[in-house]
Formats: sequence, structure tokens, C-alpha cells
Amino acid sequence: MHSHLYISRYVHIRHQSLYLNGLECYRSDVAGSDFMTEIYKHLGTDYPKFYKMDHLSRLAFIASELLLRDTGTLSHYQPQDMSIVVSTRHSSMDTDLRYWNTVATAASPSLFVYTLPNVMIGEICIRNGIKGENTCFVSDTFDAAVQTGYINGLIAGGNAELCISGWADHLAETSEAFFMLVEKKPSSLGWHDIQTVQKLYDSTWKN
Repeated sequence: MHSHLYISRYVHIRHQSLYLNGLECYRSDVAGSDFMTEIYKHLGTDYPKFYKMDHLSRLAFIASELLLRDTGTLSHYQPQDMSIVVSTRHSSMDTDLRYWNTVATAASPSLFVYTLPNVMIGEICIRNGIKGENTCFVSDTFDAAVQTGYINGLIAGGNAELCISGWADHLAETSEAFFMLVEKKPSSLGWHDIQTVQKLYDSTWKN
């Protein structure tokens, strides 16, 4: 039913390494927020607002930047035809804890802004002019079945032509992101189905 949808590109960030379409393209010795800042500089991205983001938003932002870099993909779609669906495990807990630690003295408005996990999606939308549906799920692990089914239904129902599908999770110094581009354009990476998505996600864990 949904075999006409394809994965055109995917990114995985874990263990201080950056993977594009399954191939490691960058490795670092630093972790957590320092690692994300290092990647940002490595990519040569010019977006000063990055430094105001919380750690989860930085992680998702970097994953989306690498996913879309040098592709020109989004220019082929109308803003309202592009959507983002991202899931996470710890939600905004990392920022919640840091915000709570400021409450006793002077609550930080800059941290409070990021005490919802869907803010990371908003940052990507603002950066890329995306105005279609966006959704954030919270689950214990990356759920390929839920994510794939939701996106396939979204596009099949005419509510999107392209979707940035992702998993982004950050707590303390531990980060992981897995982002894909899903569209109708044929790709050698395979169909956007549960088996293929799970295979691509698992493949990087073996490295």
C-alpha cells in the first residue's frame, strides 16, 4: 500500500560519531553538548541561534542540517507540504532539570522556553521554512512501526509530500539522533517500511 514511499537519505548520531547513509563521516573525542558544538562548527553552519538552543534542540538541529545539507530537496516542495515527525525517550527532561535548578534563585526564561520536547521541531521548521504538520512522540525506544505507520498515513492521506522522520534523545552527556528523509522519489536506500527503517536504525548500532 505504501511501497511508493522511499527513504532518500538518513543520518545517525551516536557515540561521538556522525553517520550519513550508514557511513561514518565524523568522529570526535568529546561528548554531550561539547560534541554538538563541535559538529556545528565542523559543518560550517552559520546560524547564531544555535547557541541559544537547549541540548535536545541542538541535537535535532544538527541531525536535520546534515540530512538536508547540499541536497536542495526542500526547494522542490511547498512549505505546507513538508512535515516533521520526531520521537524521543527523555523528552525535555535534561532542560527541565536544569531549569528547576534555577528556580531557587532566579528562574531562567531562556531555559523555560525549551521545557517542551516539540520545541526542537519548531527550531527545524523555522530554520527551513517548513509549515506542514509536525508531531512529537515520547516512547521508551525508537518505535519503527509507530513512526513508519504514522508517516505513511500522513503522506498517503495527502497531508504531506515529504517528511523528516526522526528520533532525538538527550540526557546529561548521552545523545542519540536518527533522522530520515521520506518522499515519493525512488531511492536505492529502499522503501519506507517497518523492516527497512528498523534495519537502517540497527545497522549503526553494530559499528
